[in-house]
Amino acid sequence: MPMRQECKNFESRTYANGDTVRKCNLDLAPEAPWRCPENCGAYARRPDAGWVYGSLVPPRNTPEPPGLDDGSAAAVLDEAEEILNAIGAEVLAEVRAEQARGKGIKRFFRRRPKD
Repeated sequence: MPMRQECKNFESRTYANGDTVRKCNLDLAPEAPWRCPENCGAYARRPDAGWVYGSLVPPRNTPEPPGLDDGSAAAVLDEAEEILNAIGAEVLAEVRAEQARGKGIKRFFRRRPKD
């Protein structure tokens, strides 16, 4: 089943460079951004009764990649998530070490002495 844009847990965001993120806020769609689970227990239609929509509408569903039916796309997405989770602690340690050295984002906001 394609991503259900009418679900209250669906989110779509388009950035200035044109990239679009389409996801389930509850992380229940293992094949996002292409498909929602067939019988998702968290599906709930948005309470849109009486709303009038303007020109800002969510983009169309992205085309499905080949191999989505055999579960290989979900496996690749799961593997990518595992890689990111594995390096999360390392990245956090690097950021904290950089902040401790005073080379974090605060260096952009400190006041410069007047001449």
